[in-house]
Formats: sequence, C-alpha cells, structure tokens
Amino acid sequence: MGIGMYFRVPQLTSGAVKVWRRNKDVFMKNVKLNFLPPFIEPLLYLFAMGFGLGLFIEEIDGVPYAKFIAPALISVSVMYGAFFECSYGSYVRMYYQKTFDSIIATPLSIEDVIIGELLWGATRSTISATLMLPVIALFGLIAFPHSLLVIPFAFLAGLLFACIGMCIAAVTPNIMSINYPVLLFITPMFLFSGTFFPLNVLPEIIQYIALAILPLTHVVIIIRALTFGTPGLFLLANLLWIVVVCAIGFVVSVNMMKKRLIV
Repeated sequence: MGIGMYFRVPQLTSGAVKVWRRNKDVFMKNVKLNFLPPFIEPLLYLFAMGFGLGLFIEEIDGVPYAKFIAPALISVSVMYGAFFECSYGSYVRMYYQKTFDSIIATPLSIEDVIIGELLWGATRSTISATLMLPVIALFGLIAFPHSLLVIPFAFLAGLLFACIGMCIAAVTPNIMSINYPVLLFITPMFLFSGTFFPLNVLPEIIQYIALAILPLTHVVIIIRALTFGTPGLFLLANLLWIVVVCAIGFVVSVNMMKKRLIV
C-alpha cells in the first residue's frame, strides 16, 4: 500500500451533495438550538473581553480593543464550527449512530460520505460567520462592504479545519481521545494565533511557528483585514497558504478515513 495511498485524489460526485443535504436536514430539525450559540457567544466575548478587559487597554495597533478582537471571534467560530463537526460529530455518526454504514449500504460510496461530511463542516463554519457578522456589526466594529467577503472565505477556511477534524476522527481510538488534539493543537491556536493580542509581541520563534503551523493565524489575518476594510495584496501569501494546505488536507483526510472504514 505505502504512503502513496494517502495522496490519491478523491472524486467529487453528486453523492457527496446528497450526504451534505442529509446533514443539513438534520441540522434544520433543531434550527433554533443550532442558531442560538453563534448569536450568544460573540456577545459574551465582546462584553467580557472587548468591553470589559478593553477598559484597561486603550488601543492595539491603533484600534480599540473590542474592534481588534471582533474579527478574531469570527475566526475562532469558523475554526470551532468545522473542526468539532468533523471530529466529534463525524465520529459519533460513524461509530455510535452507524450513519456511515447505513449510507454506504446505498449506492453512495465511502468517498461520497466523507466528502459530504467535509462540505457540511465547511458549511457550518459559513453559517457561524454569517450569523456573527450582523451581531458584531451592531456595535460598529466591522466595515462594510469588505466584511461581506468573510462569508465566502469562511467556507474555504472551514473546509481546512474540517479536514483537520476528519483526520483526527480517522485515527482516534475512541471519542475521548479527541480531547488530546483539542488540548495540544486547537487550544494553542485559540490563544497564540494573533487572536487576543498581536502576534509580534510573542517571542520570534513562536511567531514563526504560528505562521508556519497554525492555520488560524492566517485566517485571523485575512478576516481582520476584511473587517477593518483594509484588504490588499499582502493577503495573497496567507490565502495561498490556506489553499495549499486545504488541498493537501482534503486529499489526506478522505484517504485516511477511507482506510479506517474499509479496514
């Protein structure tokens, strides 16, 4: 078999859309419960940190602290929405609910199931970002129309985090083991990706690690520029990093999960 099996390019078919639609239908059955957190979470963070802690911080990079962390809150929501949907969520559907087995028993393929899960994870991120924008806009913390570009970008960023979550679901021996990558990878990203303080205040080696390894760093940079209304060519390097890593992660995550399901 060899390592080459992890880099076989999967086929995107209409079957993946059917899996995506199935997850969407389940989501909509509890629409009120699912839509509530994206409204509540930004308000809690804004009041506690932006307007609470912000009273002791005059400005960061020339902007009020609440405005500085607002795009970070959107970025974190994008990360959480896709990662947890395709790690915990996919693991539950695969192992406990046996949803994957049921779908594979139909004419749909294993690849259809996995790709549909990834697309749904990216959609969850898009939903979260779309719901958060008007909430944060009520406080005058984002600039329009540039901020509207956050919505399509959230799908791309969400797909990247969905791939990471799927890789975790593919190798974890039990659902409790997902806590380890959350603690060792997701939490450091939450704290050290330029979210609540500028990246340049960290030691130089940490800055290099954040830019080279932590996807959230690039997501925060792009969303912050869009919500500030200051997009530019300087974002191309961050966007290219996300596209390349997302493409690799998509191929690898599909093949990793296929190997688990087939075995």
